[in-house]
Amino acid sequence: MTEPIVDAAPAIDFDLKNLPKVSLHDHLDGGLRPATIIELAEAVGHTLPSTDPVALGQWFRESADSGSLVRYLETFDHTVAVMQTREGLVRVAKEFVEDLADDGVVYGEVRWAPEQHLQKGLTLDEAVEAVQEGLEAGVEAVGESGREIQVGQLITAMRHADRGQEIAELAVRHRNKGAVGFDIAGAEDGFLPSRFRDAFTYLARQNFPATVHAGEAAGLESIQSALVDGRALRLGHGVRIAEDIMVEFDDDEDAGETVGLVTLGDLASWIRDRGIALEVCPSSNLQTGAIAGFGEGIESHPLDMLYQLGFNVTINTDNRLMSGVTLTDEFELLVETFDYDLDDLLELTLNAAEASFLPLEEKEALVEYINDAYANLG
Repeated sequence: MTEPIVDAAPAIDFDLKNLPKVSLHDHLDGGLRPATIIELAEAVGHTLPSTDPVALGQWFRESADSGSLVRYLETFDHTVAVMQTREGLVRVAKEFVEDLADDGVVYGEVRWAPEQHLQKGLTLDEAVEAVQEGLEAGVEAVGESGREIQVGQLITAMRHADRGQEIAELAVRHRNKGAVGFDIAGAEDGFLPSRFRDAFTYLARQNFPATVHAGEAAGLESIQSALVDGRALRLGHGVRIAEDIMVEFDDDEDAGETVGLVTLGDLASWIRDRGIALEVCPSSNLQTGAIAGFGEGIESHPLDMLYQLGFNVTINTDNRLMSGVTLTDEFELLVETFDYDLDDLLELTLNAAEASFLPLEEKEALVEYINDAYANLG
């Protein structure tokens, strides 16, 4: 991981929204504006829990804050329902980019599952083209406001379905037209990445990168399968790798304090030592119960332990609508919970930049931009 160039972090006494950010794990159908959902739902005749933007936003947050990934995923029935037309996809994608830029994001990878957006007659390719049109319109709108942002699509297959090969081929077809990587998403427990082994092999032969949801609703077996069967370069969430880390406490009589002795299992060592990025989503992990085995509150999230041990931790939002958060909010949460300073936030951001699926030259330019922005804070 790149070391921050800032020698000493100044006090965090300004709006963290101004910091340049990198977003690697953010679902398109989890980041809609409530007002947009209401307008699109009316156009397609879809019934919502509320037609008031404030109340609807609250409904999404309360429904997602259940501690159950299954119930969390049910909220997507409403967002996916209004993303079945070209017009709906274009609008949602454009606003998605604008909202990222408003949060200080300068590079974002947008993941979504085209197979879920065909109910009104769109083909897979038409759906991808519609989202790309919206993303490009969003980038243009951001540029007209005097800011910059770059985005790419992570084409995603649903892990409970059997379209992995088809979606992998779709991603490769669009590799020079907006698609930067592949993913599998949906209910993790019971649906190992091995279900898509042939699709992942195809992607590897095409030299097309993959990130795999693993270590959220399922544990070490899922992570192992993501690495072996999915050839994952990053892990979506990945927080349950902490289950392969043993911490024992011993009293140091000479120092007069208790010392934690940490032992990494083979899988945890492999992931740490090779810098495989963890796409950690703090608030979402708490909501879905992904970290329930480590404690009840956000202070029990293993991300700080993983970060201190040298894992390649990146910070993300997962679903901004459902969790009611921005990346700025997640940074503020880390500052409040773990006493992180600017050096920590810089390192986490550089981790994300270097783990992105950008070409090397663009990745280096992104890292330089972020370093320069932090250096100018002093």
